[in-house]
Amino acid sequence: MTVLPVTIWGEPVLHRRASEVEVFDDDLRKLIADMFETNEAANGVGLAAPQVGVGKRIFVYKYANDDAPDQGVLVNPVLTLSKVSGALPDPEEHIEGCLSFPGEHYPLQRAEWARVQGFDGDGNPVDFEATGWFARVMQHEYDHLDGKLYVNRLVDRYARKAMKQAKKNGWGVPGLTWMPGVDPDPFGH
Repeated sequence: MTVLPVTIWGEPVLHRRASEVEVFDDDLRKLIADMFETNEAANGVGLAAPQVGVGKRIFVYKYANDDAPDQGVLVNPVLTLSKVSGALPDPEEHIEGCLSFPGEHYPLQRAEWARVQGFDGDGNPVDFEATGWFARVMQHEYDHLDGKLYVNRLVDRYARKAMKQAKKNGWGVPGLTWMPGVDPDPFGH
């Protein structure tokens, strides 16, 4: 298994819809294994293929929960969500971060429930419900497959802060990455 570099906001693959996986083969399973290794090295709870420069509809997760296995992969996932509250996000309860917007945290309101359907790395169907923070993880990773980062969903106040920070960090251009396990952990784990 190989730890892969994580792309940073501005890399084109992060900002376009990923394509469906059509072939479940050893190349796919190697990519999934590398994504698990990268997520582990980055101390992440999830990682989508676009975050490692691959425009395919795949994400891995590792998050203790009561709804599904604590670690898994979703290939070509579909999410069905409960209604998202129209209330402003709580700046302490709804805080979110992203490996592709490293070191930053902003509050975001998400659905409290999600039905997650897709396939594992061998093409077997996967179907479960996710609640609470696990539902948040599923939504966050799924967004990556549609070319969205959580900062694209922030309310104006936090969106302005995020874009100001991106500019300060020199992000928003292609070619920027960080290497989990080599570069300092941007979240201080």
